[in-house]
Amino acid sequence: MPATIITTEDLREFKLELLDDLKAIMNHNSGFTPKKWLKSPEVRDFLSISPGTLQNLRINGILPYTKVGGVIYYDYEEIQKVMEDNKIHNKF
Repeated sequence: MPATIITTEDLREFKLELLDDLKAIMNHNSGFTPKKWLKSPEVRDFLSISPGTLQNLRINGILPYTKVGGVIYYDYEEIQKVMEDNKIHNKF
């Protein structure tokens, strides 16, 4: 079996190709589209809040929801809107 000599330039070219491939993979995955409707456990995980906090957000009318057959659903876009509407801008 003949020996193959790998030069520094070969390694540099391989690195650039690998980086391009990784960027392409990351750009493909960044097109992630969340589900339109989320159930309570998914919302709690997404916002890192307790069941009681989620219930308070519902009761106080902060987070709109839909109830179908005893299951509560939340619109992902509405959650995003609530987060944006409640953003606090510090003035320094």
